[in-house]
Amino acid sequence: MGIDIQEQPSSPDPVVAIYRVALPHVYGYLLPRCGSVALAEDLTAETFMAAVAAVKRRQVREVTVAWLVGVARHKLVDHWRRVEREQRGLAAVAHSQEGSNNPWDELLDTEAAHSALLRVSAPQRLALTLRYLDGLSVPEVAEHLGRSVHATETLLARARAALRRIYLKESHGDD
Repeated sequence: MGIDIQEQPSSPDPVVAIYRVALPHVYGYLLPRCGSVALAEDLTAETFMAAVAAVKRRQVREVTVAWLVGVARHKLVDHWRRVEREQRGLAAVAHSQEGSNNPWDELLDTEAAHSALLRVSAPQRLALTLRYLDGLSVPEVAEHLGRSVHATETLLARARAALRRIYLKESHGDD
């Protein structure tokens, strides 16, 4: 389905033209593979943002539906890798807890930890993810966040406290 952006006379803007043609194909590719409308929409948006960036940097000569579906495939794989990395990190935390020999308890603890992580604020979740799941040092996290090391340490301390509070409340019913 190689549709060249020059073949789209309906719009003077080639990006708009390919967007109109490719959107159903890209979204249609992602939706059944994601299982979530919201995730498919997010990854579709990321796909087109990446395409616009590639065009601006002149990294691609011809934007086609096939090329965009390939970009979408990469975005989906990146998403799966992020999820897998988070789950591995959460599983490692769950396995390090003492006193539980029941694998179902570990699975439930991992689910509770993941749920709690999703409930902390976005900046806190990002800082925790970069530090503990991606394994970056505090100065590296600070650089990624555009903050000072001291501000990042404070953010991480507050994030750990919030995560602990939410986790205990959700997994054990403690206040």
